[in-house]
Amino acid sequence: MSEPLHPARARLVSARRVVVKIGSVLLRRQDHDPFAHFAAEVMNLRRQGKTVVVVSSGAIALGYPSLKLSTRPTELAALQASAAAGQSKLMAHWAQAFGWFDVDVAQILLTHADLQDRRRYNNAKGALAVLLERGLVPVINENDTVSVDEIKLGDNDTLAAAVSGLIDADAVVLLTSAAGLFTSDPSLDATAQRVAVVDDLGPEVRAFASGAAALGTGGMITKLDAAAIARRHGAQTVIAPGRERGILGQIFAGDDVGTVVSASAADRDTAKRRWIGSLKARGSVTIDDGALAALRKNSSLLFAGVTGVEGDFAAWEVVTVKDRAGRIHARGLSAVASDTARLVMGKKTSEAQTLVVDLPDELLHRDDLVLD
Repeated sequence: MSEPLHPARARLVSARRVVVKIGSVLLRRQDHDPFAHFAAEVMNLRRQGKTVVVVSSGAIALGYPSLKLSTRPTELAALQASAAAGQSKLMAHWAQAFGWFDVDVAQILLTHADLQDRRRYNNAKGALAVLLERGLVPVINENDTVSVDEIKLGDNDTLAAAVSGLIDADAVVLLTSAAGLFTSDPSLDATAQRVAVVDDLGPEVRAFASGAAALGTGGMITKLDAAAIARRHGAQTVIAPGRERGILGQIFAGDDVGTVVSASAADRDTAKRRWIGSLKARGSVTIDDGALAALRKNSSLLFAGVTGVEGDFAAWEVVTVKDRAGRIHARGLSAVASDTARLVMGKKTSEAQTLVVDLPDELLHRDDLVLD
């Protein structure tokens, strides 16, 4: 008699909306057509009644040869030009691959600015809903041609997690060259063990990630960061080996492959908090123990509890909230810019309001806060 599935694996079997992120390394295979391969795997999921969105890297890798460059450039303008030259090629590959199944694809290019603005966020959400209703496969990429540090999401792991909120996904699959999260770097440590399921994204798990081999643009730690974002949207995250044939079928059959970061509908925040959780932080504030305890009781963050301000941010941009040891406990929309925050930090509200005209009562209102 077979053993019952782990609850996290069982939820994957019943998942209905799925985001699949495919990195550029996986799209450079020479032994077969990787686009046709992944299109076939996606179509297998669709035949099971699942709705699938693809987050695809690869535009820069496909584009820089058109600029007569022998290697991937490092200068910003050349990277943006490479993305411009490669994006049409990337979509042509996907259109041909899904065309064999008589399915159309739709290109969506996003930047952090598209998610930062709630109206644009909701517009993207609405467009995706129509595309999925009509049976197309959305292929999403970061808009690298116009992206700079101020508006970049950072990597396609983060983008995939943000997209999970746009479509109310049940699962995010991050296909990579690794077999999952390991207790140490398996290329250096023969005793390294794959972590099958992660329930707590705490310091111990993050220590595993920081010791792992670097992967893609961000490494394993960015995949855990992405999983934390996806969890706020109620979506599980699977970090799985993209080079293994039939991997998507195995994942959604409940097989013990890769690493699952568990989540459930109960983890799903309100729409506003989910939006905040998907945004890129522009700075951070450090708070004392009393302020941290108050946050845990669903209170707002007052200026008096702030002991430090880092970064350069405007009012209503996202900041992370850290304790004295540097651990992140929350993120939220700052009611004031960083210069003002530095001026009034540590002061009681009444005193702070004598220094700044029309100063709000708190730095972060509880309705604009998301606890990690």
